[in-house]
Amino acid sequence: MKIVILDRKTLGYDIDVSVFEKFGSVISFDVTKPDETKERIKDADIILTNKVYVGKEELEESKVKLICITATGTNNVDLIYAKEANIDVKNVAGYSTSSVVQLGFSMIFYFVQKLDYYKKYVDNGNWQKSDIFTHIDMPFFELDGKKVGIIGLGEIGRDFAKKAKAFSCEVVYYSTSGNNQNSEYQSVSLEELLKTCDIISVHAPLNEKTKDLLGYKELNLLKDGAILLNLGRGGIINETELAKILDEKEIYCGLDVVTKEPIEQNNPLLSVKNKQRLLLTPHIAWASIEARKRLIEKVAKNIEDFLGSVQYSVSSSDKS
Repeated sequence: MKIVILDRKTLGYDIDVSVFEKFGSVISFDVTKPDETKERIKDADIILTNKVYVGKEELEESKVKLICITATGTNNVDLIYAKEANIDVKNVAGYSTSSVVQLGFSMIFYFVQKLDYYKKYVDNGNWQKSDIFTHIDMPFFELDGKKVGIIGLGEIGRDFAKKAKAFSCEVVYYSTSGNNQNSEYQSVSLEELLKTCDIISVHAPLNEKTKDLLGYKELNLLKDGAILLNLGRGGIINETELAKILDEKEIYCGLDVVTKEPIEQNNPLLSVKNKQRLLLTPHIAWASIEARKRLIEKVAKNIEDFLGSVQYSVSSSDKS
């Protein structure tokens, strides 16, 4: 059994992946360029990929029987061809919920508490020169009683809502599919959510309904001082129009995802003048140490289940 890991670097070198060796020989590549994929997987039985694309061209001359996606999203695999070729595809869900929500609240506190400003105030020697014991020239506010709007009330959205309630926030949500009904929280229209919420957090998938869901018109509905977060998928917020409005209106935005990653040099968000209104992180929400350990465990379980089902099929056919 030959297992090939196509983008080991994306899992972090602080995480042990030796568990896969119990299934067979493991060949690991730090990164794989598009023109290298076909050659690297041709003799593999099982491949692991986080973001390396695997389609018909890469697979049709290979021996691959199982594709393990080391993530939740499946858009880097040609699922139609995989099904036609009888190749199993397994992703991993639910491993990063706490990690994603934690980064969301870290971003909220970054904006709410003005910690960057106050740290610089002390680091630059200003407190030492003060004639009073405190310095409160940069106002901040409490979360208690604030209205939080969640766009996409899936597993991560529900956990975000739960933690927002722990801070005594009022929580409402907008279902992008229209199918999500939750009796615990009030469902509202997108327009009402944008107009009335102090904090808005996006946890929706990227699809035809959500692409460019928030453009200039929608962003202009936000209250002055509102905080907007996107820890879901790049492409849900129009980045050109977001960059424009951040320089026109006092709203704050925390983004962990952008349309094309890594972020391109000419992305308009990098040219925002009011940089204190924008917090960009390099797609880290999913990647706490605990989350990545859970990810590896779940991928190993996917392989184990696959091999068990294959053995079961063989043994069953032998008996018949």
